[in-house]
Amino acid sequence: MKTDNQLQEQKYFQAKKRVAKLKEYYWHLAIYIIVNLFLSSSQIVDGITENKTFTEIFSDLGIYAVWFIWGIGMFIHTFKTFGLSYFVGNDWEERKIKEIMNNNN
Repeated sequence: MKTDNQLQEQKYFQAKKRVAKLKEYYWHLAIYIIVNLFLSSSQIVDGITENKTFTEIFSDLGIYAVWFIWGIGMFIHTFKTFGLSYFVGNDWEERKIKEIMNNNN
C-alpha cells in the first residue's frame, strides 16, 4: 500500500509529464501558425509582384497546401494531447490494469 508521500509524488510526476506534453503541443501549434503565416504571406507578396489579381492569388491551391498537410499532423497531435482522454477518461488505464490483474488470479 502506498503512503501519502508516495501518492503525492506519483501525482506530481504525472502532472509534470502532462505539462510537458501540453508545452510540446503549444510549441507545435505556435510554430505551425507562424511558419504558415510566413509562407502564405510570401506567396501573396509574390503574387502581387507578378501582377496577379486577388482571385488568382487566392485560387492557387499551393497557398493552402502546407496549411492542409501540416494541419493533418496538427489534428493528430491535438487528438493525442486532448482527445483520447475524452473517450477513455483519465482513470481508465488504472481501472483496466486492476481489472486485468483481478481476472488473472
